[in-house]
Amino acid sequence: MGVPGDIGVKLRPFEELVREHGPVVLRVCRALLDPVAADDAWSETFLSAMQAYPRLPPDSNVRGWLVTIAHHKAVDQVRASTRRPVPTDELPETAFIDRPPPDDGLRAAVDALPPKQRLAVIYRYFADLSYREIGEVLGCSQPAARRNAADGIATLRRRHRSDPPGGHEAGSHRADLQRASDQKAGNQREGAPT
Repeated sequence: MGVPGDIGVKLRPFEELVREHGPVVLRVCRALLDPVAADDAWSETFLSAMQAYPRLPPDSNVRGWLVTIAHHKAVDQVRASTRRPVPTDELPETAFIDRPPPDDGLRAAVDALPPKQRLAVIYRYFADLSYREIGEVLGCSQPAARRNAADGIATLRRRHRSDPPGGHEAGSHRADLQRASDQKAGNQREGAPT
């Protein structure tokens, strides 16, 4: 097997390189990584080297070349390990605040809104996006996003005002909508009447 362009130059069989330099490459990998990751890096080193070996110039320092590949593979292993989840015996504290269970009636009412109003209400009151961000997501202007959210809230209020007065669900929906509106307006009153 010759180097492309160098007719008549034969390369040593790749297996000889693995036998000769394999222990050195493994020592390098183990010096940089834990034993399991070192074994993986060693394997990946020789897989990469096998692919590139036919293009290696005949006067190259093979040991240095293999150690350089091993170093790069070890760095890849370290980077990959920082991206993997780490198993734990205990679950971490969540950033979520305990909230009452979702109101299925309110969810159904929001789902019944026209698409742009529904999305504007969800993005504004559930995801806390600004009107500018909502406009970008929906592909409309900031004023149009504000109008869609306002129309959606107005539609929800109208629909819930037509619910039977004194009904638990109707009052619950109105209170939820009022709280969402009050929070966006900077009013922190809880349970304000509609």
